[in-house]
Amino acid sequence: MRVLLAQLAPRRGDREANLRRLERVVGAVEADLYVLPELYLLGYAPGDRVHREAFFREDPDVRRLQHLASDRKAGVVVGLPWRSTERPGEVHNAGLLAAPDGSVQVQVKRYLPNFGPFEEASIYTPAASSAPMLLGTHRLGVQICYDAYFPEVSRELALQAAVLLVVLSAAPVTSKGLFDKVLPARAVENACPVVYVNRVGVEDGIVFGGGSGAWDSRGELLSGESFPVPEGTPEERLDRVEIDLDDVPRWRPFRPVLRDVAKAASPGPATQLPPV
Repeated sequence: MRVLLAQLAPRRGDREANLRRLERVVGAVEADLYVLPELYLLGYAPGDRVHREAFFREDPDVRRLQHLASDRKAGVVVGLPWRSTERPGEVHNAGLLAAPDGSVQVQVKRYLPNFGPFEEASIYTPAASSAPMLLGTHRLGVQICYDAYFPEVSRELALQAAVLLVVLSAAPVTSKGLFDKVLPARAVENACPVVYVNRVGVEDGIVFGGGSGAWDSRGELLSGESFPVPEGTPEERLDRVEIDLDDVPRWRPFRPVLRDVAKAASPGPATQLPPV
């Protein structure tokens, strides 16, 4: 699978400008999956516009993403504020997958930072669980930024047969060293490749750190090829990596963590271990 990591700086509060840029990026580089940062379509801190501008399933701009994915025969994963369908008036920090078959799937962020410069818990409503998204025959496990620090999120997705973990992020430059350690660990723990796309630029004094990358099932950093960014700044990048999803079932028997976790969770009778 060819995955394009679009490390971009959105324009704060400007849906149309961000959507047009997304369309230009998708049109500029061939890929099977395009991944953009957390809250890319409205910016990280849009202020009180977030409730008015939050996306929803019948939103014309969501249909626009559906048509784009269908036309390109590729998946598009992007971060955006999403209106709650369960509690009117509430909004989620979410990742959306527009698939080539016209489907739209959404995963809501589970862990909302509310420390330092971050106030997400006062704006968004979190999710209590995660489920893989379907892209053709493959299951993708989407999570958002701070979620990656909680290994149970990745494990829950992997146990539901996700073969690629996709992390959308809007993390500051001060967190880059931490993500550099955490993300390959998530790959090793689950014998599953990880893709990470973090935004760049500045909003409300927060300097976002980039550092996007991809790791294989062994936690090794994958190299790829870079492409010019339409109307780009020096920090912005478009990197395409090739990820062999068939490597996951080949590798997991050699590091059978998921099998052993499932076995340990089984309510079956205790097994007498053989003498050593």
